[in-house]
Amino acid sequence: MNVLILGSGGREHTLAWKLAKSPKLSSLYVAPGNAGTAAIGKNLPIGVNDFSSIRKAVLEKGIEMVIVGPEDPLVNGIHDFFLGDEELRHIPVIGPQKQAATLEGSKEFAKEFMQRHNIPTAAYQSFNTTQLEEGYKFLAGMKPPYVLKADGLAAGKGVLILSELEMARKELKAILKDAKFGKAGSTVVIEEFLEGIELSCFVLTDGEHYKVLPMAKDYKRIGEGDTGLNTGGMGAISPVPFADKDFIDKIHTRIVKPTLEGLRKDELPYVGFIFIGLIKVGEDPMVIEYNVRMGDPETEVVIPRIKTDLLEILQAVANRSLDGIDLEIDARAATTVMTVSGGYPEAYEKGKAISGLEHIRDAIAFHAGTALLKDEVVTNGGRVLAVTAYGKDYKEALKKAYENVEKVRFDGMYYRRDIGFDL
Repeated sequence: MNVLILGSGGREHTLAWKLAKSPKLSSLYVAPGNAGTAAIGKNLPIGVNDFSSIRKAVLEKGIEMVIVGPEDPLVNGIHDFFLGDEELRHIPVIGPQKQAATLEGSKEFAKEFMQRHNIPTAAYQSFNTTQLEEGYKFLAGMKPPYVLKADGLAAGKGVLILSELEMARKELKAILKDAKFGKAGSTVVIEEFLEGIELSCFVLTDGEHYKVLPMAKDYKRIGEGDTGLNTGGMGAISPVPFADKDFIDKIHTRIVKPTLEGLRKDELPYVGFIFIGLIKVGEDPMVIEYNVRMGDPETEVVIPRIKTDLLEILQAVANRSLDGIDLEIDARAATTVMTVSGGYPEAYEKGKAISGLEHIRDAIAFHAGTALLKDEVVTNGGRVLAVTAYGKDYKEALKKAYENVEKVRFDGMYYRRDIGFDL
């Protein structure tokens, strides 16, 4: 089978690494890919939102399945684009149609969906550009800290948690009136702050049946002890030690099942991965957000724990026969540590030579922001490499991951040394 993965990060390299193990795979293409995917398949210099070039490549290369890594093309309707094209509509796209992708494309849409289907989440209200004064009044009636979320996609930067009312007012104005996040901030969701510990639940659905993948926990802040600015993720672990059987049962009955039933009731066609961002409040799970694709760097610990052939699983998704798949999970823990460019998540330089990859043993280096420059692997993003290792528990896995991270070098390299500190 000829497969095309869209995307260029650690998530896409991990999916490519797993698919390459399948005897069912004939040719693997990644658009645009990175230095890691170039070693497994063929990179195509095509942007994820360049639908016409994707169409051309799919027809030229005889692609039989498209796996969409990032959220942008899904929210922009790539699945609908395929369905609306005579020559493409028979090719399965792993990722929801545009209307269902609004679960990630609009925070307000997601909150309304949760409210409609009695899915536990924080109390909220949303405000548009004409409702700044109403927003101020709502903030005044809340207890700190204040949570402000830009409604649309803001590249992971659209959520602000502020401890002072004056700062919350100032930021609300900056988003609504000064377009701090552009169009993404034309509506702002203000919600109550939930106190607890976060984790991620991943579900794969064919539209009728579903499988719950291993849970994971990621670390978003740049600084140790979860301090500093938010990032795309600095590391992750799976399984999650505090998610015992009772807690996981609550996630299934209160959140996963109502979500899938809600999608059916609302007639939102959904084929692909659902990422449910959760928080454990006391002994209860509540939803922080939905994403309509796998998370990154959680993919780098979730996918390595799936023993079943991934291409076989995704073929079952395409054929609506996911219920016939026996999902085998590795009992070992997997952890990943992200190395990032100096200055990230603010301004950083690219093109720094990476050395030491050949010395990695008993671990896997998944490329996130890398490129090939005259056969040399160089940095090409804020998050550069995710080093994943297995262990009998997360502590042993982390020890191995850190031992291997220390073998890698590039100018300005930074990583958190405390992944798992709160467990």
